[in-house]
Amino acid sequence: MAGKEGLKQVARDIFSEGLRAADPLEAVHRHFRLKDHLLKIGEVDYFLNQFKNIWALGAGKASARMAQAVEETLGERVAGGLVIVKYGHGAPLKKISVREAGHPVPDAAGLTATAELFEFSKKIGKDDLVIVLISGGGSSLLVAPAEGISLSDKQAVTEAMLKSGMTIEEINAVRKHLSRVKAGRLAQLFFPATVISLVLSDVIGDQLEVIASGPTIADPSTYGDAVSLLKSHQVWDAAPDPVRQVLERGVSGRLEETPKPGDQVFTRVQNLIVGGNRSSLESCRYAGHKLGFNTLLLSSVVTGEARELGKFYGAILREIVKSGNPVKPPACIILGGEPTVTVQGKGKGGRSQELALATALEIEGLKGALFLAAGTDGTDGPTEAAGAIADGETIARAKSRNMDPQKFLAENDSYNFFSPLGDLIITGPTGTNVMDIHLLLVG
Repeated sequence: MAGKEGLKQVARDIFSEGLRAADPLEAVHRHFRLKDHLLKIGEVDYFLNQFKNIWALGAGKASARMAQAVEETLGERVAGGLVIVKYGHGAPLKKISVREAGHPVPDAAGLTATAELFEFSKKIGKDDLVIVLISGGGSSLLVAPAEGISLSDKQAVTEAMLKSGMTIEEINAVRKHLSRVKAGRLAQLFFPATVISLVLSDVIGDQLEVIASGPTIADPSTYGDAVSLLKSHQVWDAAPDPVRQVLERGVSGRLEETPKPGDQVFTRVQNLIVGGNRSSLESCRYAGHKLGFNTLLLSSVVTGEARELGKFYGAILREIVKSGNPVKPPACIILGGEPTVTVQGKGKGGRSQELALATALEIEGLKGALFLAAGTDGTDGPTEAAGAIADGETIARAKSRNMDPQKFLAENDSYNFFSPLGDLIITGPTGTNVMDIHLLLVG
């Protein structure tokens, strides 16, 4: 089996296979099949000659690549459309316009692009077909604050939630009640047109109502849930006054709730998940097997605080080295999901880099062991890195540079810890987003 530098490259190669499996273009093509005038989406058939126009609209980091698949399949049948992506995640399209905007904190470009989407919707009639393309990042890219809330208010509460350790499910439950486009309201906007919503999942359990805050899905959450979540995570007092006022009006019944199950706006909507984290993990498992590893896909639903998860991963690696359990070396254990970070310091990093640092502390001095954590979207927190790699020598190398790993962890400064060590994973924008990949290797 490869030496330590070789093992790092092996880990990068396995991760790259996971990225390839998450290609949004291929994911849509697998579920989007056309023969003559019959379009088959999953198990549902649509006769295209019954529709006056076909439009493609959506948002998310992968929505431009998803739109490419729609154009490749339908060609001139597409009348037009608009997708909103994170900066750098665009793709060349012929009939569908691309707008770039901010993520994970919404910005003015997202506000303008969403307003353009609202204007576009005025063209859509009841005899039209709307193909909605949704992927992770859509919550930040679809920016239409509720009446009384400004963009700066949305930015402030979003930043506070991101630092609080709230899960994406919890964050999106709040976002839904501060928006005019999330939580089924996009379906409401297009009603009574026929809507096909193709969704690339970036959330645990592929919960449709959570992905991009469920713009075409009935919303089970309430204003009361949003208030409770902000209070339980100590964000309520930090939220701007207009945010609290809108939520309180909602709780008191003075504002209409988000569309719920059974609402007529969903009677002509099909929602279909076309890809997610597990398909990437399966490709990683296959790649590891081909390289001679004993592989185990342990979980695709990993959650929890990154630094606590690092203790668990460190324990698994030590157990493999010590006893060969749960997989004998050469071993490759694959996991995926989306940990959280409660930001208390002033450093720079993201959940994957922090997880790698926390794991590095647990495997200090452990020979032959390596850990990789990286986001499939190519960005981890507010950095250009997707994640980082750690092994048994990472801590010693850092100390030789007079770097105190515990201080970097306390300051949430994992980026500046791994950068001088040359162990950041930098992919650039990947055009996809199916959560994170974690690899535990023992050579």
